[in-house]
Amino acid sequence: MKTELEVAREAAIEAGKILKKYFTSNQYWVKEKGINNPVTKADCEADEFLRTYLLDNFPNYGWLSEETKDSSDRLNKKYTWIIDPLDGTKEFIAGMPEFVVSIGLVEDGRPVIGVIYNPMKNELYSAEVGKGAELNNTSVSVTQERDLSNAFAMVSRTEVADGLWDSYRKLFKDFKHCGSVAYKLANLAAGRVDIVISLKPKNEWDICGGHCLVVAAGGVFKRIDGQDVFYNQSKVTRIPNGIVGGNAEIVRRALEVFNNQYRYCK
Repeated sequence: MKTELEVAREAAIEAGKILKKYFTSNQYWVKEKGINNPVTKADCEADEFLRTYLLDNFPNYGWLSEETKDSSDRLNKKYTWIIDPLDGTKEFIAGMPEFVVSIGLVEDGRPVIGVIYNPMKNELYSAEVGKGAELNNTSVSVTQERDLSNAFAMVSRTEVADGLWDSYRKLFKDFKHCGSVAYKLANLAAGRVDIVISLKPKNEWDICGGHCLVVAAGGVFKRIDGQDVFYNQSKVTRIPNGIVGGNAEIVRRALEVFNNQYRYCK
């Protein structure tokens, strides 16, 4: 029998093929689920595939996905898949190759498996807590940069455009922008940037797979108010305030700054 990590890796690659098919053909419908919240045919088709594949292999596990109607059945499960079939939908629509499939598995609310796949760059990030993180079968880890002033931060393109980072640019050596929070966390786990911060609330499916990657890569992952992040919650699947990830010391220093200066976006 295949392990959860093996199945999740296979599922991410196959779902990525669906996304790549629509991205390269540019033949898909787009709908608005809400204000500034688009969904495409690619999201829905990838979600349907992932649900079928993962639950066929592990039928007793729970399911929480951005594109599937929620069911309280997951609350009674020890293990729950938490999925975003296409994180970075806006980038996908804009023709930017910064979108990913994000798969997380939680045990009693804590991430234990994380897989993130960028099909346009053929980057497969995978991790199991306690067993390390990999990018395309090569071990990766977070950086050990401790100083915020020397750090390369990766932040939300939307938050920058909205002016939320205007007062904080000088905290870091440089900023990199990316729309998909899952892809930001994958880059953090791979040591490409020193810290990832989001100042706005995030949904569980946005961050679960990336959370696991960062921790398995030797980092820590917190809410921006310093609290731990738990998943498969009963009523609120949205993580308040924002998140921060990196090595333990740089996260500690970032939390000191933002808890003293920043009034969180609710």
